[in-house]
Amino acid sequence: MSTSQGVNVLRYSALIAGVLYGFSHQRTIYSSNAASHAQAEYQHKVDLIQKAKLEWAKKTLPPQSKTASGDVITDPDDKNFDLEAYLTKVSAEN
Repeated sequence: MSTSQGVNVLRYSALIAGVLYGFSHQRTIYSSNAASHAQAEYQHKVDLIQKAKLEWAKKTLPPQSKTASGDVITDPDDKNFDLEAYLTKVSAEN
């Protein structure tokens, strides 16, 4: 004899529930993977921008305008020249 109608309904209900759960779970995994990939890509871009800023600063800052200590500008024609800091440095050296 074949199985009863109640058992068939239960089997198909379990099958449909499993398919829906699998679909939902796959979407969750995919969206979390996409979010982590986007975050990694964004962080990579931020790192590249930071490196570019450092290289640009090295390129645009003339080496003769800085002292050996690297914190006082000694070129009086520079727009960032600070006379007080320069005089303090000179007096400390003497």
